[in-house]
This record gives sequence, structure tokens and C-alpha cells, in this order.
Amino acid sequence: MIVNLLAWILLGLIAGWIAGLIVPEETGGGIWGNIAVGIIGAIVGGFVFQALGGPGISGPFNFYSMLVAVVGAVILLYLAKMLQTRA
Repeated sequence: MIVNLLAWILLGLIAGWIAGLIVPEETGGGIWGNIAVGIIGAIVGGFVFQALGGPGISGPFNFYSMLVAVVGAVILLYLAKMLQTRA
């Protein structure tokens, strides 16, 4: 249980960090912001990939799950950026 939680936190940290590098002008939210963006991005990416007919997240430590999490985190950051510019 603890190892699984730590694996998801690590996945979130890496995915959030990579998404922050991809999205232009993203200032980042530090380590906790990256973890939150990465984990929420994994959920968003899972929904998007399943809606397109593919599998969602299959586990925290494989390349496909990292790809899904990064794509979801990038989508999440772009949506947040769009909402900030409209406000």
C-alpha cells in the first residue's frame, strides 16, 4: 500500500515536471505542484485515452502510463492557462 502510494507520487512528480517543460511560460508550482498536476493529469489522460478507444493508466511504473500522465498533465496545464487568461 505504501509502496504503491509512493509510486503514484513519483509518477506525478515526473509527469508534472515534464508537462511544465512542455507548456510554454509555465512557472511551475514547485515539487507539490508538480505532484498534483501529474496525478490529476494521469486521471485526465486516462479519461482522454479511454474516450479515444485506448487503455488508460495500467500502473505507475511503465512507459505507457507515464505517457498518459504527461499528456493529461499538459492538457490540464493548457486548460488552467486558458482559464487564467480569460479571468
